[in-house]
Amino acid sequence: MKRLLTATALAALLPVAASAEYTFALVPKAMNNPFFDLARDGCYKAQEELADVTCEYIGPGEHTELEQIQIVQDLITKGVDGIAVAPSNAPAMAKVLKAAADAGIPVMTWDSDLLTEDKALRTTYVGTFNYDIGRNLAEIVKARHPDGGTICLQTGGAAAANHNERLLGAREALSGMDLGDPPGKALAGEGGWTEISGCPLVTNDDGNVAVQGMTDILAANPDLTAFLSTGAFTQWFDNAYRQAAEPYKDKMASGEMTIVVADTLPMQLEQTKEGLGNGLVGQRPFEMGYKAMYILKDIAEGKSVDDPIYTGLDVCTNENIDSCVQ
Repeated sequence: MKRLLTATALAALLPVAASAEYTFALVPKAMNNPFFDLARDGCYKAQEELADVTCEYIGPGEHTELEQIQIVQDLITKGVDGIAVAPSNAPAMAKVLKAAADAGIPVMTWDSDLLTEDKALRTTYVGTFNYDIGRNLAEIVKARHPDGGTICLQTGGAAAANHNERLLGAREALSGMDLGDPPGKALAGEGGWTEISGCPLVTNDDGNVAVQGMTDILAANPDLTAFLSTGAFTQWFDNAYRQAAEPYKDKMASGEMTIVVADTLPMQLEQTKEGLGNGLVGQRPFEMGYKAMYILKDIAEGKSVDDPIYTGLDVCTNENIDSCVQ
């Protein structure tokens, strides 16, 4: 006589289903960057909340444009369900993402976007309105030096759209002029500001290169009015930055010189509290990584999403440093 299995017994005999229906990749510019660590944490937080989503956080060990491109190519070949990428080289990444479109893989950008002519290759961008980072950093500088002066700008990758947008924001705020497409032209007296020879300094998001570049330029230009960096790479090696900035602490306190840097990582807040910098304009990377998973799920399920999706900024000075970060 045959016995009918109960539903519970039958379920026990069936193969265990995969725990996640979707695998979404979050691709940073580099995995040795504390800024992107926060985006990773946001991605994993979303994974905890979404039972059918796995966050695959993967990127170059350090800022390497070719390695990032290869990683994205591998993700397309693997057939992940969606890709959120922060392009190090916007034009080069666009060429790769055409293959994702052909494969039907949803794509979005975060932190850094594609160039305008390539934005149709992604559904949306989540992150900062990067122009405003540069503009707000420049406004801090202008408030401290209303008569202008000399300035050195420091940036990340030369082909990184986000850093070029920040450079344009800084230059247009300082000059009071429309300077065209990012990154704009170097200032030569516009608005009372002149960029010194040897700048902007390109760091490729390398903290050692950033600190050394700042050290050398300050030593060679003792009368420099302001140093403006578009990324936290200037300050995330805490001890190295402190040694570089300490000789100029009195000049910063007196208002003779100004150092302002993008982002509000914990070590940056402490440095600014101690007078080793004069201003920060911070992004919200945790929110970028967190929202990316929800957005990719919406895209994968055929839902409409806004474009762009901005995550806001925190503007910090020596005066409000204890309360400026949300």
